[in-house]
Amino acid sequence: MNIAHEDTPLWYVVHTYSGYENKVATNIEKMVENRGISDLIQAVKVPTIMVVETGTGEDSQEVERKLFPCYVLVKMVMNPETWHLIRNTSGVTGFVGPGSNPTPLSDAEVEALGVEIKIIEILYNVGDSVRICSGPLAGFIGIVEEISEDKKKVTVSASLFGRETKVELDTTQVETIDEE
Repeated sequence: MNIAHEDTPLWYVVHTYSGYENKVATNIEKMVENRGISDLIQAVKVPTIMVVETGTGEDSQEVERKLFPCYVLVKMVMNPETWHLIRNTSGVTGFVGPGSNPTPLSDAEVEALGVEIKIIEILYNVGDSVRICSGPLAGFIGIVEEISEDKKKVTVSASLFGRETKVELDTTQVETIDEE
């Protein structure tokens, strides 16, 4: 068993017996609370989706279904203590990863699964002057023309070679200009 001492909590996939997902999640949450280790094991999720089932008549009902049967997602700092705690939880068969080495989910996988919602706080508004801080236009100053609804993209009007040009950028590529 080769478990790296990691200080950053990452999402790991825990394999469970069929039908034990909620029980495993509850047991882990209770152990975290009893041992006071919420800094090491920060979140436990059983991803679900709401499905509308329609019967033979006009009856239909909304039912919650597990997105990944036999799996529980755990955001944790991986160390020998947390590995043993999760691994020895009743109903757990192991971590997903080669051999005894749990493999964390990538940021892209976490975002695609919708497990962790990132709140993007934008400190500028339409009409504000901003500095482009990364990409080929880094260093240019522009005016915010539009901010996308999901707050992931921003349209900036910047002066390039004497012409006003609109460019679409990630919201992380621009920063407010400190007014002095």
